[in-house]
Amino acid sequence: MIDPIPILYSFRRCPYAMRARLAIMHSGVRVVLREVVLRSKPAALLQASPKGTVPILITPAGQVLEQSADIMRWALQQHDPGDWLAATDAHCAVDIEVLLALNDQDFKPLLDRYKYPERHAEQSQVQYRQAAEHILAGLNARIQRHGALCRDTLCLADIAIAPFIRQFAQVDAAWFAASPYPALRAWLAGIVNDPWFEPAMQKYPQWQPGDAPVVFPD
Repeated sequence: MIDPIPILYSFRRCPYAMRARLAIMHSGVRVVLREVVLRSKPAALLQASPKGTVPILITPAGQVLEQSADIMRWALQQHDPGDWLAATDAHCAVDIEVLLALNDQDFKPLLDRYKYPERHAEQSQVQYRQAAEHILAGLNARIQRHGALCRDTLCLADIAIAPFIRQFAQVDAAWFAASPYPALRAWLAGIVNDPWFEPAMQKYPQWQPGDAPVVFPD
């Protein structure tokens, strides 16, 4: 009998799903990937998680993980060759939690407003960018000090935050290229240009019930 493997509902461009896939790739855990289209969510996804967001991971034991950070931790708890969880560095482990909260609670809303200023007419796009710059400056300073966000090697915080900085950089690439955050730019380039990043961004067709399983990473 073949043991079941986890099921991951994902959407390629979603930064939350992106960071979950990156952690899964790093861990070496294999999952059945079900690529969804958010405007046409499959019934199986909504049955597993009525809130209907991605990523969603269903473990072989039937546990449903609805938060991308929880999926990252779950995968890395299976195998963590780079100590991304910082199990051997209590100071870094605390920093990880601080940085995740900063990204998810403070930076992500500003990113959404910067990307879609027409939906948030209270301020201009430039004002939203300027409001986010204190966070960019703080990250840049951390990287200048440590080499990465918490230490001289990547950890969970780097991988969890990079997809959001990548989206921010793409809104106005010329501005970001000229911005006073060279350490942040080099850090982001190092992550997205690494050979393991591209497979995590591979395109898959929309999953339909009855499709043959797509194993990720393949």
